[in-house]
Amino acid sequence: MTRPLRIAFLLFPNVTQLDLTGPAQVLSRLGNASLDLVWKTLDPVPTDAGFSILPTATFADVPHADIICVPGGFGTNAVIADDEVMAWVQTVGAEATWVTSVCTGSLILGAAGLLDGYRAGCHWAQRDMLTLFNAIPVDARVVVDRNRVTGGGVTAGIDFALTLTAMIRGEAHARAVQLGLEYDPAPPFDSGSPASAGPEIVAAYQRRMHALVPTRDDDLRALAKRRGLARDT
Repeated sequence: MTRPLRIAFLLFPNVTQLDLTGPAQVLSRLGNASLDLVWKTLDPVPTDAGFSILPTATFADVPHADIICVPGGFGTNAVIADDEVMAWVQTVGAEATWVTSVCTGSLILGAAGLLDGYRAGCHWAQRDMLTLFNAIPVDARVVVDRNRVTGGGVTAGIDFALTLTAMIRGEAHARAVQLGLEYDPAPPFDSGSPASAGPEIVAAYQRRMHALVPTRDDDLRALAKRRGLARDT
């Protein structure tokens, strides 16, 4: 029997928990695989949903992984500013078979130099920020470019994980996982993208985000310059 695949999810303060837990639930069903939620310590890590998640391993415990997955969330910029975290992402990502992300996690991969010249997805509200890191933004739920597999915002993480499952274990296995999770979306509203939501809802969302994180994009530009990766947007 081949050795188990090692899957490492970066867990960090103010992560969007569904960015992490959605794909983690799917990838936990790959079979012959181990999955870790990795942070500096094993202390509880607060999410942006108001509850905490326990890491299963520290950076020292996971120097290598077959799959690295980086979720997004309000803590993205703080991660990019943290040299210790970025060093782990760079080291593990450089050797991983699959380098992946969900939502604004792709900005972390980009800041780590792992998306230079790659097509990538991101949450629609910050997708254009990928150009800071010489990545190519793509408006899609899942973007596959060689061994980089990146998901769009939040719920797209489930689509991303099923796509990756099919690439690793085959479509039949991925379909069985989808059935087991009864992943058969039928949302009550057609407002899951800027195009379907319409300008009024988009504007309301943007006002709310600006109130919560007014300098988020400017801070990200400054971080990109600090890391010597800034490109014109």
